[in-house]
Amino acid sequence: MTASSQPSRLHAPHYRFWPKRLPHRITVPETSLWDNLETNARRFPHKTALVFFGRKLSYADLKQQAERFAAYLGALGVQKGDRVVLSMQNCPQLVIAHFGILRANAVVVPVNPMNRAEELKHYITDPEARVAVTTADLAAELAKASNALPAAQQLAHLIVTHFTDAFDPESGDDAPPAAWSDWLLTRHARPELAGGQVHTWTDALACQAPVPALTVGAGDLALLPYTSGTTGLPKGCMHLHSSIMHNAMASALWGNGSMENVTLMVVPMFHITGMVSLMHTNILCGATMVLMPRWDRELAGALIAQWRVTHWTNIPTMVIDLMGSPNFASFDLSSLVMIGGGGAAMPQAVAQRLWEQYGLRYVEGYGLTETAAPSHSNPPDAPKQQCLGVPFISVDARVVDPETLAEMPVGEAGEIVMRGPQIFQGYWKRPDATAEAFVEIDGLRFFRSGDLGRVDEDGYFFMTDRLKRMINASGFKVWPAEVEALMFRHPAIQEACIIATHDAYRGESVKAVVVLRASHRGTVSEQELIDWCRENMAVYKVPRAVQFVDALPKSGAGKVMWRLLQEQEASPAPKPA
Repeated sequence: MTASSQPSRLHAPHYRFWPKRLPHRITVPETSLWDNLETNARRFPHKTALVFFGRKLSYADLKQQAERFAAYLGALGVQKGDRVVLSMQNCPQLVIAHFGILRANAVVVPVNPMNRAEELKHYITDPEARVAVTTADLAAELAKASNALPAAQQLAHLIVTHFTDAFDPESGDDAPPAAWSDWLLTRHARPELAGGQVHTWTDALACQAPVPALTVGAGDLALLPYTSGTTGLPKGCMHLHSSIMHNAMASALWGNGSMENVTLMVVPMFHITGMVSLMHTNILCGATMVLMPRWDRELAGALIAQWRVTHWTNIPTMVIDLMGSPNFASFDLSSLVMIGGGGAAMPQAVAQRLWEQYGLRYVEGYGLTETAAPSHSNPPDAPKQQCLGVPFISVDARVVDPETLAEMPVGEAGEIVMRGPQIFQGYWKRPDATAEAFVEIDGLRFFRSGDLGRVDEDGYFFMTDRLKRMINASGFKVWPAEVEALMFRHPAIQEACIIATHDAYRGESVKAVVVLRASHRGTVSEQELIDWCRENMAVYKVPRAVQFVDALPKSGAGKVMWRLLQEQEASPAPKPA
């Protein structure tokens, strides 16, 4: 994709605020994502690539371990284009496995490690994965999911690592919080995989087989991250090496990326933002990444100070939590030069405090799994608060009437649509959903975001509402249709409707409005249903509240009127007479 092949609206008002050092569009390298790691391992062999609880891993060692992992995958029969499930929290093994899969000419299927067995079945069967990689604390759930499937759909291989394969818990350096010891330090038993084999991480890295020839390039499939929607099960988003490469390079340029950056990696790298805008961007730059597997405000403050972190991408609740620490005044944040994030709006008071106390402008952005993360971002030198930003490098974004597709006037709400080299190719095995996701405007193919927004007179985009039915809980997207489908598997539930409820900290939380079967009324409590959900779905999807009702409101066509329930939830309770 050349810069000249991407027409832009040269006189769009936001270019008045565009960083003068940056082009409006960039030319995407015609190489694979693996080339970024290989190149920087040659350039900076002894430079620290990863830091994990005091243990450093150089670029040369990262490349060597990723190649050993690729050789092991090849020995297991992984071929070009095969999909490999990768389910981990942030740790060096995630980065090694991710690039090892790419080096084996295969496709990474990143999966949220919070998912439970019932959810994991889909991530095995839909991409037709035969190999999965995970940490020991999660291995039992993946094995349970695979074992429950028909033999022809089960995993053939499960590669399992312990967090302590990547650091020495006895060293005393950057000791993890004591509360993490159960899942971080425990040597979990190896699960049984019906009809398949369980392999250890140490065996994989000790592989002496030759590395397969690198045969993938810019036009080959690299990632298959899944996104949920208004109906049905999650859909795989087909991303080529080139679409990920574009946003890695564009993010580096936008954020003043260089080999001297030190980035705090606490945004999860199974998520498109952490994967592309952080991991791939930092590898492209040859920067240093300080990894955190989970959020802990005291650890985050200590790591920023100790490692002189320069860049921190986060979700606003992390910043709010860090500022709420009784030790906040003692944290040395003076090394930070760039802070920002997305997923939820940053409260204006918090953003103002960052600016007044530290001279840091919180830069908000916006993107989707389908857009390889940022499709919009605020100019670092001219951000607006609680704003999606301006169309990102190489992006043509518009606000249109959802029905007529006519572009809306300044200030009027419509659907946000966009096009650019980072847009995905379509949904895996879902031509129907792919067709619905794209429209033609002015002879050009645009992706429909499903989000409603407006553009101000300066060309900045603001979110106003959602066309798609979705709940945003601390930056995690919860799709009601998926939660409802899981809840219907409970024998006591006749009908369920998932809506959002206000949460002062998380922004929104999940609420289930439930009709019980006559046979179970009076025998099942709200808490029992919540506990069952915790066993069967990722914790961020679990309803925080359950309300029993005799019936759900329905339209004349028999469809559940979820909007009515949502409006009732949002309206203030009537005052007693």
